[in-house]
Amino acid sequence: MLKNKTLLMNHVKEHATIYLFMIILFLTGIIFGAIIVNSMSFVQKQDLFFYLERFFGQIANNQSVDNVEILKSSFFYHVKYLLLLFILGLSVIGLPVVWILLFIKGLVIGFSVGFIVNQLGGSGLLLASLSIAPQNILIIPVYIIAGSLSMIFSLTLLNKLFTRKISQPVFQPFGRYVMIFSILLAISFIAAVLEAYVANEAMESIIQSFYQ
Repeated sequence: MLKNKTLLMNHVKEHATIYLFMIILFLTGIIFGAIIVNSMSFVQKQDLFFYLERFFGQIANNQSVDNVEILKSSFFYHVKYLLLLFILGLSVIGLPVVWILLFIKGLVIGFSVGFIVNQLGGSGLLLASLSIAPQNILIIPVYIIAGSLSMIFSLTLLNKLFTRKISQPVFQPFGRYVMIFSILLAISFIAAVLEAYVANEAMESIIQSFYQ
């Protein structure tokens, strides 16, 4: 364990710039999401809020989606996203797409939270905290780490391609790459469980309290 901890610390130190870049990229996406909310016209906000109110009304009338279905949908979404990042890391030309995917993920979260708070005020902040935050506490670091690893592995392949270091095998870093992505998939399943059984239940309770 001590050896693994040392390897992890060395890895983070060596690639700290990449991890910092990915964090900043994600935070930039969140900020842009909030800016988009503020730049929307009153009519656009009302149109979007109309659909949100319909969704709230369905939940208030006990027409919510089954927790198991939410779990399946959420987990398969994470699997597809992580697999895409994994595959892009194997291709040298996929690096810009990794940046775009991480930026979009931040954009969606920033827009979702920003819009709910903008429309519902303090109640919206409570709703976002209990229905969006629980799973994202896990899934945001997962996506940042996955995007960073994808970028690191892609740059490693690029370096070997240009320096022609054929003598250095790529199988060992590839094995670590697969192993870490497998761990990230396992963590994403925990995040999906939180979304289905914690965030969803909390969201239903809050929305039903709105309509009482």
